[in-house]
Amino acid sequence: MVNGARQVAIAACLFLLVGSASAADGIYEITIDGNVAKADIALGNVSATLTIRFENVVGLTADNLGLSAQIADPLAPGFVSRLGAGVSLPTAFPLVVKIAPPASGGLSFSGVVAVELYTHNLQYTIGSPLRLYSAPDGGSFTDVTTFVGSGSVRSGGSKPDFSEFIIAADLRTLSAAIQSKYSKLSSLLTQHAAVMSSGLQSELVGLYNASASAYAGGQLVAAITYLEAFNDRVVAASGSGLPDVWRSSRDLTNVAGSLRSAAATLRYSLTLASNAS
Repeated sequence: MVNGARQVAIAACLFLLVGSASAADGIYEITIDGNVAKADIALGNVSATLTIRFENVVGLTADNLGLSAQIADPLAPGFVSRLGAGVSLPTAFPLVVKIAPPASGGLSFSGVVAVELYTHNLQYTIGSPLRLYSAPDGGSFTDVTTFVGSGSVRSGGSKPDFSEFIIAADLRTLSAAIQSKYSKLSSLLTQHAAVMSSGLQSELVGLYNASASAYAGGQLVAAITYLEAFNDRVVAASGSGLPDVWRSSRDLTNVAGSLRSAAATLRYSLTLASNAS
């Protein structure tokens, strides 16, 4: 029994060694538990916990995530230009988290990856404009929020790939955010039409149009219902009818994940609008 207990203790220590990282780039204590990775982040007075949840993943290790963090200047023109009108980086939490798996690491996943940032540096109340935003490395940030928790801010969203993440203050009207997200989803359907069968494309476009029309007519519950049916159809077609894999070599496009992520954040905004009405 003593030997067995010792073996368990050694195994636990080995797990911590494999699942932890040094404080380089502000990243501390990366831990892996099944399909979930967590990391504590601290830079100066700014701190957060990053949680990454996969549906299906291969090669998930601390090193294969390629995590880093930095403090941005919220007023720097180059950074402000990446946010767009009505969106700003809170001075109390100017943290930019980057997930950039090394190409040679062998990380891959199917479906979507859920990313969550939790911080005590911000406080969320009802009606708060705080949202999770994401951008390709150096590119424009967009709203990917699927939930925001009250109290200390916990904001999350889903993605078909990896990139930079921030918690932003979005002062746009809700209708402007919804229209932007409908436009994004429409663009994705057009962009990836070539990889779909004509039947699948027709179904997805029909569900998208039904949701957009319901929203335009003020029928918010119907708009959400059609969007949920859209998501269900994408999930059903994933793998067989739609490419749904991302891997660190960046040679595949996760089409299903892109559609699901865009639909999920649109659903969040529609739900806010429905609750407000």
